[in-house]
Amino acid sequence: MVIKSNSVKPLFDNVLIKPLEGETKTAGGILLPETAKEKPQMGKIMAVGPGGVSDDGKTVPMMVKVGQTVMYKKWGGNELKVDGEEWLLVEQKDILAIIST
Repeated sequence: MVIKSNSVKPLFDNVLIKPLEGETKTAGGILLPETAKEKPQMGKIMAVGPGGVSDDGKTVPMMVKVGQTVMYKKWGGNELKVDGEEWLLVEQKDILAIIST
């Protein structure tokens, strides 16, 4: 099944992120093979859910929005293949920072 980007609507406080490409060479200019690249921790938000509910029943609003670049936990989220690319579906709490560009 091919998932199209416009067909994914996250629920609750989930966020759909398209990871940015990892570094292809070191600071010294050495090209890295595919197997040596680190898993990216930054990406662009493609879709957000409506928000979550706390343990005491209060609505937890989303602090991020579509189009923002964010840093997220290295091992968080679930991988999805969207438009033939690996994207992530993460909870809002797994987003560590919004990156200003």
